[in-house]
Amino acid sequence: MKAKYLKQAFFILAMFILLILVAFLALSIGELNFTLTELITIFKNKSGIEYTIINNIRLPRIILGIAVGGALSLSGVILQGVYRNPLVEPYTLGISGGASLGVAITIIFNLNLIIGVYMLPLSGFIGAVVITFLVYILAVRKNYYNINKMLLIGVMISFMSSSAMMFLMSTTTTENLNSIIFWIMGSLDEPNTVLVKAVFYISLAGLAISYLLANPLNALRLGESKAKHLGVNTTFTIRSLFILASVLTGISVSVAGVIGFVGLIIPHLLRLIIGSDNRILLIASFLGGSIFILISDIIARTIIAPNELPIGVITGMIGGLVFIIVMSRSKMKV
Repeated sequence: MKAKYLKQAFFILAMFILLILVAFLALSIGELNFTLTELITIFKNKSGIEYTIINNIRLPRIILGIAVGGALSLSGVILQGVYRNPLVEPYTLGISGGASLGVAITIIFNLNLIIGVYMLPLSGFIGAVVITFLVYILAVRKNYYNINKMLLIGVMISFMSSSAMMFLMSTTTTENLNSIIFWIMGSLDEPNTVLVKAVFYISLAGLAISYLLANPLNALRLGESKAKHLGVNTTFTIRSLFILASVLTGISVSVAGVIGFVGLIIPHLLRLIIGSDNRILLIASFLGGSIFILISDIIARTIIAPNELPIGVITGMIGGLVFIIVMSRSKMKV
């Protein structure tokens, strides 16, 4: 048993070191490439175009990538644990659809004139919260949760949100249409450092809160009835986890757009590698999601440089390919 925990600790440490290395790679690679020595010199002098590029463009992208990747992957772990289904992801419940719809409405009706640059992410977050509340209200009857019903309602609301999005996009101007499509495809290019810091701190807070519910989440793997026999307040636990996952997803989508497959593929792969103990899986998924997003962002920035691909394109292609390979191999073993 001790050897098992030691192995898990080394695995987490290795992922943390890998995250640092990938972050350094993201900091040094781009239209201008920098060595470690050059980076140290740039941060010492704090002047010139090089420092502006590093401090104002690349560093915020890295911080936002860590936050968004970690939050989406953490949400995936939580929801997969609640639903006891490894194929559930944060976007399954229609949270991304609600955020996208909120942003589309803001762009089409020029609501960003109300509070400026903060209106777009705020409208996305409000849309995500509204959809979360709607799913919750429709799925809960007399303080009783029907997990399968909640999942189906989330899927249906997601389809309805997508249909509403297509309706709005088909009736708006070309300029608004381009803005909506660009946002939907996802990007870490957020110039507002206040928003970047907010997402980063919220994601770390979400990770800390999730650990308070790690043991009840482990108990839910046995089913709600058995979890109750173990002394778990399943109603409070499911509600808290659902709200936490929704907030993490909503804040990520509202700032970075819809970045798919992170909350599905990362928790699924790590569960196959290190097992289903959420005390390890939560932090591992947070680190894994951050690494995946940063690698995807490096590819998106460099593959057709000086142009940039939307990061959602890269995560979708890599995530989908990896998932198909994993599913094919598992099928062969069966």
